[in-house]
Amino acid sequence: MNVSQQLAADAIQQVFAGRNLGSSLEIIFRNHSEITPQQRAVAQDLSYGTLRFYGQLQALLSQLLEKPLPDKKLHNLLLIALYQLQHDKAAPHTVVDQAVKVASRAGKPWAKGLVNAVLRNFLRQRETLLKQISADEVASYSYPKWWISKLKTQYPQNWQSILEAGNQHPPLSLRVNERHVEIDAYRQRLSDAGIDHTYLGGQALLLAKGVPVDKIPGFFDGDVSVQDYGAQFAAEFLDVQDGQRVLDACCAPGGKTGHILEKAAVTLTAMDSDATRLQRTQDNLQRLKLHASLVTGDAANTDWWDGVAFDRILADVPCTASGIVRRHVDIKWLRREADIQSFTKQQAAILPSLWRLLAKGGKLLYVTCSIFHEENQRQIERFLNEQEDAEQLPLAGTNLVNIKDGQLHPCAEHDGFFYALLQKK
Repeated sequence: MNVSQQLAADAIQQVFAGRNLGSSLEIIFRNHSEITPQQRAVAQDLSYGTLRFYGQLQALLSQLLEKPLPDKKLHNLLLIALYQLQHDKAAPHTVVDQAVKVASRAGKPWAKGLVNAVLRNFLRQRETLLKQISADEVASYSYPKWWISKLKTQYPQNWQSILEAGNQHPPLSLRVNERHVEIDAYRQRLSDAGIDHTYLGGQALLLAKGVPVDKIPGFFDGDVSVQDYGAQFAAEFLDVQDGQRVLDACCAPGGKTGHILEKAAVTLTAMDSDATRLQRTQDNLQRLKLHASLVTGDAANTDWWDGVAFDRILADVPCTASGIVRRHVDIKWLRREADIQSFTKQQAAILPSLWRLLAKGGKLLYVTCSIFHEENQRQIERFLNEQEDAEQLPLAGTNLVNIKDGQLHPCAEHDGFFYALLQKK
């Protein structure tokens, strides 16, 4: 496992150099093809777990060190070991022993003794140290201070539950393709495979625990897709009908694209600015045995458009992704408060651009996976003030009890999303 600790430390160093965790791990694993699948899985778990609780772990380490460590790799190794001691089930003596072995290979004579002393000191003083940092909100919630302050202001009643939900392991929900199989029949297949699950509504099933896709019955045959329950409401709210002309803007990786085509026989154009990610949409459609016209283009620019108006437009716009941080734990530490303004500017350019492509009487569904008001209802209100032929419609067809004014809060069943349905008068 000490190999996993080392690789995880490398990944965390890449994140704090400004790189995406998923991409960093992918490159690291590619460069270490000799490691086993188990070592890969452990390295990934250590990376995600350490970043999930980075605020707490950093505060603990600061208490344990007399002065900051100039060696970033050693610093990250200690964070990972503290994560294991505080949140993992591994035996403490094993964690310490493995971390010391990794440190001994660092080529610094003092590193081995330092790691051993810091970790054993933590084990001796754990309760005292945790009490000392309990008043520090960054340590308690493991979010940047600006993020906590913003949620306190925007969600005075439930900011704590939103923060806590973002630190949980993400739920795994499926979307049953009713063009292939009925819900009840597919549920029986899950039960026969020994996969515990709960029916959430619509086409959504929540699995009791994570399962690799190759163990999910019918996944490769297109009978089912992995998609968060909150994301599955996009196709419902869009109100697609047979025969309509539909645009899925910013479509990659294609989860909502496939769902739209499962719900209605429409002529669908799936557009994204990233040709590589657009290929993932194509792969998803092939697995589902569905078809759409794929276009590489910019949603803020209509150069790619053929001039024929759309009856429905799904605008799943770029955003801070603040509602899905439990799936992308690096976002908490890579985002800056100034990034919100950058995203809102991009969204404000996309909305009027797509609006020009919408037929009179048509509907546009604006979607983000953000919980920040600036990207959500405030963005919609600004657009409505500038666009006289636009009106916001109520969201229909949902049995969610915790969606208010289009905002879906992250919880045990789904991630955080915002939805606004607009109609052209």
